Amino acid sequence: MRRLLALVLAVLAVTLTVRPAQAAVDGTLTVSSASIMVGADVQFSYSTPRPNATNWVGLYSDPGNGPVNEAFVGPSTKWVYAASANGTGTLPTAGLAAGNYKLFYLYNDGYTWLAQPIALQLTAPSGTLTLASTTVTAGDPIQLNYTTTKPNATNWVGLYRNPGDGPVNQSFVGQSLQWTYTPGAGGSASLPTSGLSTGDYIVYYLFNDGYTWLTLPVTLRLTSNAKPRFPTSAFALRNAKVGAAYSAKIGGLVQGDTTGLSFTKTSGPAWASVSSSGAVTGTPTAAGNATLGIRATTASGTADATVTIRVQSGALVPQLKALSWNLWHGGTRVTNSLEKQLKFLLERDIDVVGIQENQGTVVQTLADSLGWSYFQNSDVAVISRYPITGTTPTVAGSALAAKIDLGSRSLRLWSAHLGYTPYGPYDACFGRMTVQQLLNRESTSGRTGQINDIVTAMSADLSASATTPVLLTGDFNAPSHLDWTSANSRCGYGAVPWPTSTAPVNAGLTDSYRQAHPNPATHPGTTWSPVTKTFTGGYGYDSHTGEPEPQDRIDFVYYRGPLSVLSSEAVWEGTPSESNPSANLWTSDHAAVLTVFQVN
Repeated sequence: MRRLLALVLAVLAVTLTVRPAQAAVDGTLTVSSASIMVGADVQFSYSTPRPNATNWVGLYSDPGNGPVNEAFVGPSTKWVYAASANGTGTLPTAGLAAGNYKLFYLYNDGYTWLAQPIALQLTAPSGTLTLASTTVTAGDPIQLNYTTTKPNATNWVGLYRNPGDGPVNQSFVGQSLQWTYTPGAGGSASLPTSGLSTGDYIVYYLFNDGYTWLTLPVTLRLTSNAKPRFPTSAFALRNAKVGAAYSAKIGGLVQGDTTGLSFTKTSGPAWASVSSSGAVTGTPTAAGNATLGIRATTASGTADATVTIRVQSGALVPQLKALSWNLWHGGTRVTNSLEKQLKFLLERDIDVVGIQENQGTVVQTLADSLGWSYFQNSDVAVISRYPITGTTPTVAGSALAAKIDLGSRSLRLWSAHLGYTPYGPYDACFGRMTVQQLLNRESTSGRTGQINDIVTAMSADLSASATTPVLLTGDFNAPSHLDWTSANSRCGYGAVPWPTSTAPVNAGLTDSYRQAHPNPATHPGTTWSPVTKTFTGGYGYDSHTGEPEPQDRIDFVYYRGPLSVLSSEAVWEGTPSESNPSANLWTSDHAAVLTVFQVN
């Protein structure tokens, strides 16, 4: 009897043995939008502590045959491997029916979840958009036809750079370059292209003054009959090191006609070669300036440039030119802005830039044209002549950072764009508020909280700045306490401790411009604004419309670490017009701040 009982207990023990617990769902899966028009790609990001070459992401109809219980039910409609510890991917939706779907992130060619699945909705287009031609000569209009089952007087089409700042996720990112209303159930329209650079663009057909797609966007390319040209005929590339492999790119710089574009080397040292696509490579054999002649050839003609490479035997970057630059809606307020931006950066021989008002992905176009590295969100960005090796995503909704490889030393560069309203100089010069009221309004604006959060996020960088220098660049939309002093009256005020400048200084950062120019009376360093000289109203001060715009320094390059300031200036190009800014040589309404550092 005891033996029988023992046998029964043994069987029960086997029967009741619990399977080893499966690994927790500890990864992440996100999508850029949960509502996607049929024909567009599902864009997703993923991460997992269990990377595997055959981890995968699959799209299933919902309710349908997805592995809801982590076991096979039926095949996916679309799938792709997601092999890394983190990354991004896309799944096409062409040919699928509109309706509800689910996206699963799954382990090792199986059905174990790596993250919670995501519900998606595929929507059917409610219109059509066609172009008379997807290749248009710059200066000629884009001719288009449209239809919709959702007619509205304020339906519209907008032209954007591609990749650019269009409403890729059916929400505002940046302003269109050109637009027009397309009322009614169907018709034709045109978009002018005068002043636009050659390159790739995209047209969106949108609903009721908003950003909801009526159909899939259509891409096109602007070409030119003009002879090819470099933005400037002489410029420098990134530095090189004796005995180290070198590479740089110039293939994106050519403007005008780029049909059949190819490059050749016409002169220069034997170690340097130039590929037909514009890659400059080789291994320098001696220190000094290496000068290359490079020719670009297209169907319309040729363009020549003289290119300098500074070959170093010591530190790769002994001097660093750093810029803080608000692009003014990506430069879209000025015609031919891309070429003007390229010309400015090349002629000023800039190394690194903290950018504000990226306007979507304008910086990507700018960096790709230069052959530089970049890191961006829709508003702020960093671009660098030298490789970006690490990044810090958005902080306080207003800043990001990148780690830049300068050879024997790295650099951490932060770019920030603080809230713009209410604006302190208006409150002071128009509102005549007390100093305490000004400080209260700074807090109301959100800028005080933003700068405190940014400085806190920088704490590790600041602690490591003895070996890795740190720059904080940005449009702070507020003045500096180093300018509003008892010895330098602004609008009748004495000292005002503007929080957006006291916080960085208290954290150990130094204002590079004010270090180069200690006297704000003789060197005001005004960055707002070389364009706007007359107040145009708003901000609660309409009664002051037509009065002189308060001029102030609101853009900065702060630093900490083994750097010495050689010079710092507020810079712009030409004589910007207030009445006709589209024709300006300068593509911004702010002055940029250019600081030259000795890297110690």
